[in-house]
Amino acid sequence: MNIRKTPARSKEPALIYELLVRLEGIEPRIWRRLWVPGTVTLAKLDRVIQTTMGWTNSHLHEFSIAGKRYGMLMDEDWPDEDNPVLEDKRYKLGQVLGEVVRDFRYTYDFGDNWRHTVMVERTMAADEINTWPQCLAGHNACPPEDVGGIGGYADFLEAVGDPAHEEYFAMRCWCGGPFDPFGFDINATNAALRKLR
Repeated sequence: MNIRKTPARSKEPALIYELLVRLEGIEPRIWRRLWVPGTVTLAKLDRVIQTTMGWTNSHLHEFSIAGKRYGMLMDEDWPDEDNPVLEDKRYKLGQVLGEVVRDFRYTYDFGDNWRHTVMVERTMAADEINTWPQCLAGHNACPPEDVGGIGGYADFLEAVGDPAHEEYFAMRCWCGGPFDPFGFDINATNAALRKLR
C-alpha cells in the first residue's frame, strides 16, 4: 500500500517586536525597552506594559494604532460611531502592527491620563531566547496610582522629597513609605513578567 504523505506546512516564524515605551510629559524620562512576540494579544500587551512600568492595572486603558482604537469594551462606553473601540483581546500585536506601523499610543487611567508613546525600534525572527515578553532596559520609576496625573505627581515628588513639607508624612503614608523616583529594578520586573506567561 502506498500512502501519500502530506507535505509539512512551512510555518513562518513569528516576529518579535522590540518596543520602546515612554511615559509622556515627565522629565527625566520614564521608559522601558521590551521584546514582545507578535503573537500576544493587545490585552496581554497591556499587562506587559503595566508590569514593566509598575502600574497596577487598576484602571481602563486604550491603544491607538494606525487610526484605530483598541481596549476593553464596557457597557457604559460612549459610542463613537466614527472610531469605535475594538476589543483588544481579539487582536494580536503582529496583526495590527505588521511591518509597517512604527509607533502608536497607549493610554492608561483616563482620569490621570497617562499617555505612553510606543515606538517599534526593530523586528526580528523568534528564537530560543526571545519568544516571551522581556524587559531589556528601563529608567526611572513610574508615578504611583491615582497621584493626580502629571501635575499631581510633581506635587507628590515635592512633598516626599522635603521632610519639612507639610504633606511629607501624609504622602509617605499614602504611598506606603519612601519613594525613589529614579528606582527601577530590571530583575524584579522580568521576574514579574515571567508570572504572566
